[in-house]
Amino acid sequence: MIEIEHTIISLDIIEKNFSCLLSECKGACCIEGDSGAPLDNTEIQYIEKQLPIILKYLPHSIKTYIQENGFYYIDSDGDLVTQLYKNKECVFSYTQNNIAMCAIETAFRNKEIFFNKPLSCRLYPIRITSYKTFTALNLHTWNICIPAFTHGCKSNIRVYEFCKEALCEKFGNDWYQKLLKVVEYIKKKAQ
Repeated sequence: MIEIEHTIISLDIIEKNFSCLLSECKGACCIEGDSGAPLDNTEIQYIEKQLPIILKYLPHSIKTYIQENGFYYIDSDGDLVTQLYKNKECVFSYTQNNIAMCAIETAFRNKEIFFNKPLSCRLYPIRITSYKTFTALNLHTWNICIPAFTHGCKSNIRVYEFCKEALCEKFGNDWYQKLLKVVEYIKKKAQ
């Protein structure tokens, strides 16, 4: 573990390789799991404002579900998360060419809304846990991501590199530059 400011970072985030490969996993992280994607209050407000645009990418059955149940709930851990359609898939997922896609991300990439999918999704496979005095960053491993770990090895992309944009958004560019200095120090020490 390493410490930067008020964050504790698992060495796996620095040492392990990862690069998402949708052609292999088919977006399974959007349709499998025991809870929806973690959200914060700001993300909920953004989604609420842009919901009519996002909904146009979703099938009628999911639009109806969202209208009747909302798009988020509080899970058993007390976290705000996206609703699960049929207790399985994120309500913002839809299928295109046999791959689960995110309606929020699609609207963002089409420049129809000003924010991307939830930060928790963009940070994956990093999972963040907040405590009273620090925030922990850990690597989440899941069998559906085996192709991403393999692809990361072939591409020589580390987890912290794959998640750079989301890490900078969450903790800032200065924090990320400090992380890079720690990475360089660890590399030199290993030589």
